[in-house]
Amino acid sequence: MHDQVEKDKLESEQRSRIPLPPPIPGRGPIPISLFRRQEGSDSTNPVDGKRRKVAGFSPIEKAFQNTTRYELDSRIARIFYTGGLPFNFARNPYYRNSYAYAAIHNIPGYVPPGYNALRTTLLQKERAHVERLLKPIKDSWLENGISIVSDGWSDPQRRPLINIMAVSDGGPVFVKAIDGSGEFKDKHYIAGVLKDAIKEIGHEKVVQVITDNANVMKSAGALIEGEYPKIFWTPCVVHTLNLALKNICAAKNTEKNEVTYEECSWITRIADDASFIRVFIMNHSMRLAMFNEFSPLKLLQVADTRFASIVVMLKKLKLIKKCLQAMAISEQWASYREDDVEKAVKVKDMILSDLWWDKVDYILEFTAPIYDMLRVADTDKPCLHLVYEMWDSMIEKVKTAIYRHEGLEDDEYSSFWSVVYDILIDRWTKNCTPLHCLAHSLNPKYYSIEWLSENPKRISPHRDHEISMERSKCLDRYFEDESELKAVKCEFASFSGGRFPSPDALTDRWDLLPLVWWQYHGSAFPTLQSLAFKLLGQPCSSSCAERNWSTYKFIHSLKRNKMAPARAEDLVYVHSNLRLLSRRNEEYVNTSTKMWDIAGDSWNESDIHGGAGILENAALTLDEPELEAMVIGNANTSVTTSESEVRSEVIDVDVDDDASI
Repeated sequence: MHDQVEKDKLESEQRSRIPLPPPIPGRGPIPISLFRRQEGSDSTNPVDGKRRKVAGFSPIEKAFQNTTRYELDSRIARIFYTGGLPFNFARNPYYRNSYAYAAIHNIPGYVPPGYNALRTTLLQKERAHVERLLKPIKDSWLENGISIVSDGWSDPQRRPLINIMAVSDGGPVFVKAIDGSGEFKDKHYIAGVLKDAIKEIGHEKVVQVITDNANVMKSAGALIEGEYPKIFWTPCVVHTLNLALKNICAAKNTEKNEVTYEECSWITRIADDASFIRVFIMNHSMRLAMFNEFSPLKLLQVADTRFASIVVMLKKLKLIKKCLQAMAISEQWASYREDDVEKAVKVKDMILSDLWWDKVDYILEFTAPIYDMLRVADTDKPCLHLVYEMWDSMIEKVKTAIYRHEGLEDDEYSSFWSVVYDILIDRWTKNCTPLHCLAHSLNPKYYSIEWLSENPKRISPHRDHEISMERSKCLDRYFEDESELKAVKCEFASFSGGRFPSPDALTDRWDLLPLVWWQYHGSAFPTLQSLAFKLLGQPCSSSCAERNWSTYKFIHSLKRNKMAPARAEDLVYVHSNLRLLSRRNEEYVNTSTKMWDIAGDSWNESDIHGGAGILENAALTLDEPELEAMVIGNANTSVTTSESEVRSEVIDVDVDDDASI
């Protein structure tokens, strides 16, 4: 009996020394923490004693190469620590894929690429690779059309650069950046740059050229339209709205602007007061520390060059109103004694004044429709066909807010509304183009009974005289042949009159998206269908070109200020387009690399009230409402939702009508 026990024990020890098979590639290591003794254990198990005598590591540790894995982790971590890389870089899918590829493929003696290879041959190969990835998008441009958007910037060496991007319903694509050093940026030079881009892409693919509203851009646009009658110059809607807000909220005290200044100067004073409060708190460490005790949110500065900067600043103050008031009545504030006692009294009086906050609320109330339209327009998504209706609805909403506050009926006169209305109409007149009217006319929704019944003042596009006149101008430019023009007029008459082969086409005008409707029901109007495919997929702003400068600043920073523009352009081309392509993948919203390019270090979806993560969200521009909603919109509190709106304002460049590039 004793011999049998000894024999069983010996067989058990032998089985325990049999190594496990190596892990299957792609499944990762099997956790072994349950089988390992804690360090410092005082176990007196004789079997443990025997195992400790075995040189090196346990069989399980050998099988899964734990020590090797830990060492590799340490070496990778040292790259982050010594290179100053943000921890968020670990969420980059290309970083993760590179190590996954190395783990699957055994490459003895592999040496990673060096300095010269990264900046020369590999960069050129990656650009060619990106070109192949973009080919399906570019192949769709002939049928769906594209918009060329452009903007100007100066790099750290003060070299003027002109950014060119192509936008379609497939998304934005970075085309190139032009170094304008030594060139006089007049209308002929700007038009030449844009014409070169049109020739490179193909003039038959280009629907419109979108730039800011500067006079030199308008003149360059006229030269382009003269050479390419079927390509329209379109001023950026977001710039137009921002200029309208500036005219209202920061009216200039000039002789020509006397009436406007008299009606709107109170808004300027409120904005100056808000700026005074922010500067008083932020410019002193003691006052800032006091503010941070009462507010979980940061009172970040909004630059004057940002879109809707005054509105955003007031939104921020309104968001932290209770925190400011709690600070102003606190013992810390009462015991604070510095050289700025008089200023402290002034700030306290404003913060605790209900009348002052009522004026802030009124400003935010009547500017909300303008700000909301700005957010919708500031996107790469198709919205050209929505612009005309958005302007009409926005103006009506502004009037409603003003009349409600003043307690007036619709037929009564308001001097303040009269000034605001003149500003909005003047800006809309400068912004409206025949292309807006034709795109509006091709939206099936605007002919549906449901849309018309929402407001008794609405009429369908074919019954609107202004829209009809502008639409005719547009069609005349598109169809020079009389027979083609006559055919498209007949098609439009049937389309606008609701004469469809299928009865479902009538009800689907309201239920389906415009492009979907044309894809499903548009075969009865082939010429109009081709136009609809191009016009209903275009943006209405140049914001993506401006946002790309943040990428250019990242690439061509002060640390790289000696980089040649050609190499910087290659880096921006690869960097921008890879990021834009990655956003089309399902992994971008559902895996561990979720939104890898917008979330910062210390990112935690459940902690959105502060920290480094929320600072990175400040880089979300008004053009990315969906990403913003995914990042911040999950909050259950109204404070956080408001903060997401407030912190989305980070777009450079604000060009007035008389400015030059």
